[in-house]
Amino acid sequence: MDTIPSEEEQDDTNTAFTWEVRANNRAYHKQFKQGFLCWQQKRYKTNAIHTAKYNVFSFLPLNLYEQFSRVSNMYFLLIIVLQSIPEISTLPWFTLFVPLCCLLVIRATRDLVDDIGRHRSDNAINNRPCQILMGKSLLWKKWKNICVGDLVCLRKDSTVPADMLLLASTEPSSLCYVETADIDGETNLKFRQALTVTHNELTSIKKMAAFHGTVMCEEPNSRMHQFVGSLEWKNQKYPLSTGNILLRGCKIRNTSTCYGLVIYAGLDTKIMKNCGMIHLKRTKLDLLMNKLVVLIFLSLVILSIALAVSFYFMVKEFKDKHHYVSILYSRSVVMESFLMFWGYLILLSVMVPMAMFIIAEFIYLGNSFFINLDMHMYYEPLDMAAKARSTSLNDQLGQVQFIFSDKTGTLTQNVMTFKKCCIKGRVYGGGNPYEWNPYADRKFPFYNKELTDIVRCKQDRMVQEFCRLLAICHTVMVHEDREGQLLYQAASPDEEALVTAARNFGYVFLSRTQDTITLLELGEERVYQVLAMMDFNSVRKRMSVLVRNPEGSICLYTKGADTVILERLSKKGPIEQTTKDILSDFAEETLRTLCLAYREVAEDFYELWKPRHHEASLLLKNRGQALQRLYGHMEQGLELLGVTAIEDKLQDGVPETIQCLKKGGIKIWVLTGDKPETAVNIGFSCQLLSENTLILEEKDISRLLETYWVSNNNLRMAKVLAHHSVALVINGDFLDQLLLSLRKEHRVLVQNAVVDEVYREAFHSKVNFRQSRRFSQVLRNFGPSQGASSSDTPETEESPEEQQERAFVDLASKCQAVICCRVTPKQKALVVALVKKYQQVVTLAIGDGANDVNMIKTADVGVGLTGQEGMQAAQNSDYTLAQFCHLQRLLLVHGRWSYVRICKFLRYFFYKTTASMMVQIWFSIYNGFTAQPLYEGWFLALYNLLYSTLPVLYIGLFEQDVSADQSLQMPELYVAGQNNELFNYWVFLQAISHGIITSMINFFMTLLVIHNTEGPASHGDYQTFAVVMALSSLLSITTEVILIIRYWTVLCVFTIVFSLGAYFIMTSLTQSLWLYRLAPHTFPFLYADRNVLSQPSNLLVILLNVVMSTVPILALRLVYTKLKKEGPKAPKEEVFVEPPMPQILRGAPSRRSSYAFSHREGYADLITQGTILQRPTLDDTDTVHDSDSSEEEQPTHLKGSSPWRLRKISFIVKRKRPSQKASCEQLPHTATVTKRPPTLMHRPSVPLQEGYQSSVDEAFFSTSSGHALETQLEALDRPSS
Repeated sequence: MDTIPSEEEQDDTNTAFTWEVRANNRAYHKQFKQGFLCWQQKRYKTNAIHTAKYNVFSFLPLNLYEQFSRVSNMYFLLIIVLQSIPEISTLPWFTLFVPLCCLLVIRATRDLVDDIGRHRSDNAINNRPCQILMGKSLLWKKWKNICVGDLVCLRKDSTVPADMLLLASTEPSSLCYVETADIDGETNLKFRQALTVTHNELTSIKKMAAFHGTVMCEEPNSRMHQFVGSLEWKNQKYPLSTGNILLRGCKIRNTSTCYGLVIYAGLDTKIMKNCGMIHLKRTKLDLLMNKLVVLIFLSLVILSIALAVSFYFMVKEFKDKHHYVSILYSRSVVMESFLMFWGYLILLSVMVPMAMFIIAEFIYLGNSFFINLDMHMYYEPLDMAAKARSTSLNDQLGQVQFIFSDKTGTLTQNVMTFKKCCIKGRVYGGGNPYEWNPYADRKFPFYNKELTDIVRCKQDRMVQEFCRLLAICHTVMVHEDREGQLLYQAASPDEEALVTAARNFGYVFLSRTQDTITLLELGEERVYQVLAMMDFNSVRKRMSVLVRNPEGSICLYTKGADTVILERLSKKGPIEQTTKDILSDFAEETLRTLCLAYREVAEDFYELWKPRHHEASLLLKNRGQALQRLYGHMEQGLELLGVTAIEDKLQDGVPETIQCLKKGGIKIWVLTGDKPETAVNIGFSCQLLSENTLILEEKDISRLLETYWVSNNNLRMAKVLAHHSVALVINGDFLDQLLLSLRKEHRVLVQNAVVDEVYREAFHSKVNFRQSRRFSQVLRNFGPSQGASSSDTPETEESPEEQQERAFVDLASKCQAVICCRVTPKQKALVVALVKKYQQVVTLAIGDGANDVNMIKTADVGVGLTGQEGMQAAQNSDYTLAQFCHLQRLLLVHGRWSYVRICKFLRYFFYKTTASMMVQIWFSIYNGFTAQPLYEGWFLALYNLLYSTLPVLYIGLFEQDVSADQSLQMPELYVAGQNNELFNYWVFLQAISHGIITSMINFFMTLLVIHNTEGPASHGDYQTFAVVMALSSLLSITTEVILIIRYWTVLCVFTIVFSLGAYFIMTSLTQSLWLYRLAPHTFPFLYADRNVLSQPSNLLVILLNVVMSTVPILALRLVYTKLKKEGPKAPKEEVFVEPPMPQILRGAPSRRSSYAFSHREGYADLITQGTILQRPTLDDTDTVHDSDSSEEEQPTHLKGSSPWRLRKISFIVKRKRPSQKASCEQLPHTATVTKRPPTLMHRPSVPLQEGYQSSVDEAFFSTSSGHALETQLEALDRPSS
């Protein structure tokens, strides 16, 4: 297992290894520090994690910094400072200071609540219990107490607390089965294996306490599937790879106890390196508001300067005419004008209303509350409702343009269902569970009465061989639970579904040894001798098992992709052609297919093949290639049995949701760590891809990117993509070549990395889906033109890498779909960052596992699904959902409503503020530019608090342009938010212009009437004029809100009536006689409103102002709407004619292969070599007393159990069977089984020359000494798993 590299390779490798870990030596790791002075940190971090943004000391300064990064808050702070200066203050300083403090407290409280949740999550994780080897005993400690170099004991179903080197386990050959659902979303089990030397030597607690090996490896990094290092122990070096490492977040499955050496701890672990930092997310409207505040402030400065200059000339002229007035003013005219500038700046500061920002916070909170209460997004099976964890991103949900989705657990349920099968060209569907078979899996949904009758009566040899193949050709392990039920342990859910299908057909897989496999075929136990297992890998795309049946004949059973099985058939007749058509039908139904075939092998052929196979298995070099050639010779002349069709079950409503989102102009990218074939198959299942989709591969993409900016190729490509449905399918290695400017990861060690098999697949070398549908003809048009000298390269100072990135994003954004396979969590985040950087669009990331956390944090909006893979994604998300289909309602209904509401709220608020406050400018013209307020002080104070707040709050919370059902039926309405149509600079300018026009009509129309009236009915005095202006402004903006509200309810009527009623009630109080007598300077408007409203002429003026400010705008809107509907049609664009695309075969059939098999290479070797089955040599002298010292430190439920148990071995469950075969009628009564006690399986004593399996087994397990181990390793060169 552990190959010894040459001295030159060791020297090259060690030069890059700077991370040194010494076992059982905490003092060594604590002495290293990095940094400077008080910023020094320990080089080897503890295992405590801290994902929260704040702590007790940093909350106040950091939160205030974030708060005042908003330009509006800085603006308000400036105005408050100016108001505190008596010489220039026109309003009390506390009138703005108190609202600002309220706004800061509201936002700080929201941030604090979110961060407290992160602290609680961190504490729950850091305080998890685990067993650490301290001295010579195991003690229960918390996760946060783990340090680099510690030895940790893990038990079944426990979570790995840190990245550890597996030293030993209770499984045969120190195997350890792990589930990585929290990391990559895959629920199928993976195996890790300890080094042979540690497996043989570390057989007791005492020996582990004396273990002082040194691990030299790479620095902590984010590469989840790569690890390079070596173990130095007893003057020997042993190479390490990912197969020896347990990553933090994995769960131990089917392994009683295992021990590991901590390599990386806490924030240095690979999963934490991929989690990323918490980013302050700001919406597009929030960023736009910052720019608008700056624009308004600059406008106010210019306007204040103009008014101050006008004041200068006015005062100078006034003093010249009335020289006696100068005695009252000691300051010069320049100083008075300077102070007047600041006075106007304070007076006009209400143009950026504080109330707007405070009300906006309540609007965000209310819309989040509506999301939480939506029963249409409630998932009853999990008792889970949607939850808005962030209250400041609701409007961003209505502007999403790109969705980045995980696959496993997000689009799919990760449940494989045996849906259909085809035998001899005939398709059999599914139905109810089997009741005649006591071994049937009751949860298995497939049932076909006709097929069941054929199987039970044993009338059809092809059907029998079909079922027998499913029960034999696999790497599944079996064991029994306490109730005697068979439990299958599969390397992939696909294999489990196939073996379970055979089990329900009556062909029950009972047990296996390294050279036999036992079946129960319709009540008859049969033992098959396994002669060879030809494992699956991504290049072969098939798996075969060569067996000798009880009758003595040799049979080869093969399953694999249709593209490799069909070309190895001995004959191709009508049944084969029919099977091809059925495969096409299965592909259209997006089922995952496998072709099954077999052949009877002649004895003489096997005798010739056997020694060649034995020789190839012992080669030191090119062993894999030699074995594959021999496998290919054996796997010829096959006879087609049929096809299995497995459904990778999607979550409910996924295809409909994706189609609806695509109609809404949202592009969906799938980012997954799964294999390309599986990802593409899911792409067709969820209708992200269609049968007419043209799939670009990496070599095609590379050709396009090389000349993308040359001779307007990007424009030509845009026309091509506009007329074709195109998708990109790329893998992580290809992304590594693109993400150069964004990636900051050190990549020196990549060339030396021992990469896991699943990441070594050469996807671009042989792709079986839609190879005939290529862009080859189109690509010929894309190349450097002969006479072209112009370049369309962006005229920016970008590096070649950035230009390549921009070209890739530009190309991918024009495609209908993008699928990124074999990507790491950090690559997912980098893809999101790449799109954000070059497209400037709103992105949404959705996932359900820890591998999606970084992507969720990087996207503008992060959505976490609360599924079977833990809560990491949900805890780091902005919104949590139970199902992917709920995303449709979250975006198209709540997101769009929130965007419409906040846009209408902002537009109306700017309008009403301008309409009521711009009259102050016109009034300054007639009051000598003295900055005298026009309105009553109490009107200004209550204007945004009572008189106009409730209607605008109703708009922000309840406004609907269409209903929820109409929003889902017309997803095209969502495009308005993507294009920023409802609020932008032009809409802002329209609102300001509308407000200015309203203020001018109200002011100058009232002023015009003054000159034509006199006597008691005249409203030429200051207070009467102010009341008329106040009423005109209030009724004008109220009329406008009545016109723009489209969703009328009783609550809407109440808000309008209450606002107007509040004006008259509060005015009667503030203008009452008793308050005037109490404080005449504070309440100077005595009975002003009563006097105005008692004169009919004043009422006519108010009515005239309202009509004049409303009717023209209403007429203009009607004309605009009429012209927009009946406007002239836009000229047709030039039609792009693309030459017909020929069918370019490239060695593949035109039929799309629906093959997808999530299996992993390596399990067949473990079975045939006995590694997974063999009983190891144990030194039992120290296994008991070493654990006594730690017994009192263990929890009560573990006391009395030894922490080091005998390593488990597999067993064969033998049962008594009837000797006679049952007929079709008698079978249900004779299939009863009497169990025998399980018997231990010992290694058979087979001579070395009789088989490769036994020879390898003898070589690895006949000795337990470390000296003999090295000799055997050099002789066999066994590959690392």
